[in-house]
Amino acid sequence: MDLLQTILALIVTIGILVTVHEYGHLLVARWCNVRVLKFSVGMGPSIWSRRAKSGIEYSIAALPIGGYVRMLDEREGGVTPEERQYAFNAKTPWQRIAIALGGPVANLLLAIAVYWLISVTGASGFAPVIGDVPADSPLGRAGVPANVEIVELDGQPTPTWQALNMRLVRRLGDSGEIELVTRRPGSDRSERHVVTVERWLTGMDDPNLITELGLRPFPAVLGEVVADGAAERADLRAGDRILAVNGVAVDGWREWVERVQLAPGEALDLEVDRAGRTLAVTLTPEPRTLDDGREIGFVGTGPIYRMSRFGVIEALPRAVGQTWETTVLTLEILRKMVTGLVSTRNLSGPITIAKVAGDSAQSGLETFLAFLALLSVSLAVLNLLPIPVLDGGHILYCVVELIKGSPVSERVQQVGAQIGIVLVAGLMLLAVYNDIARL
Repeated sequence: MDLLQTILALIVTIGILVTVHEYGHLLVARWCNVRVLKFSVGMGPSIWSRRAKSGIEYSIAALPIGGYVRMLDEREGGVTPEERQYAFNAKTPWQRIAIALGGPVANLLLAIAVYWLISVTGASGFAPVIGDVPADSPLGRAGVPANVEIVELDGQPTPTWQALNMRLVRRLGDSGEIELVTRRPGSDRSERHVVTVERWLTGMDDPNLITELGLRPFPAVLGEVVADGAAERADLRAGDRILAVNGVAVDGWREWVERVQLAPGEALDLEVDRAGRTLAVTLTPEPRTLDDGREIGFVGTGPIYRMSRFGVIEALPRAVGQTWETTVLTLEILRKMVTGLVSTRNLSGPITIAKVAGDSAQSGLETFLAFLALLSVSLAVLNLLPIPVLDGGHILYCVVELIKGSPVSERVQQVGAQIGIVLVAGLMLLAVYNDIARL
């Protein structure tokens, strides 16, 4: 079932991204009065096709690895003098640039729409509260204490673990200072810490940014205590951290939940950290019967959870800002890969995309949509690279034509296409190799 869900999530993800990208090309081509012959989602043999009244053949192909829009073009032959005005190659350089930009711009607009939808319906996530900090870790050397929430990184708010991780990704390969602001749950007092890094995680394969910095996520810190529940009756409070149950240390939120569920109606002796003071608390989980007949313990506690919702108008600039940040982040990572600050072994291919798509789909619609927006931006940025056979390569040829006053020769374009195919194929093979190495 998991494999089927992963495959389905991959097909849906690639299908949405490719359809939006290619439809962007199609729309602009028609605006520029270029005759579109075929619109295909996927490559290889067609498994479904239909010809519309406009004359465009819409097709779904067998291999979900891309797509294309085929336009009337004199270089492919079969164009009569009367039809020349509708040919792609007969259009001005600016029109051809607009058509090439149509796909990437459509992907960026998709990302904005997705981020807008997430903001309007409610963006949520667990607060980045950390547990014990190893003394020999970057955080430990900077004096960051345990049981605090990281509320800012480099001056930017980090309301959730996802937001914190995105901020950390931008610092991969950097040298200098990472500035953190921490706050103990339930307190208004903040502390500033400076972590010094030198070519941080340069050359490391698939680094876990959270743990490499010295963060131990998801400690058993209470964010919610249900009124009149077992936890409230035992005088547990929001901000308390469960250190031990019956003398056995609790290593994180998941273990705390497991201990409670395994002890319905049983008195538990807790060791609790409250604002730096250690307290002894006795807690008796309430028995609850599940649909399958199993009985588990329930105490009425939840982790620190963040939920932010914005108005329809207010969410738009936020969505544009998130898309811009993701674009800059993608360009930064590409630059660092080229300069050797980030290992190319971090490049991901279809297997990793399928796995992450499946995991995000299982995690919920919001997580899947956020992943879709990230991929949409990545697709836009990668397609704008000045490599022949990509949209950026077509734009490059048009810019050269504008400068020199005549089109780039077909011979140069043929050689460029061969080089582009080798480069793109090489990147794809490297990405697939990295995927297999991670299995």
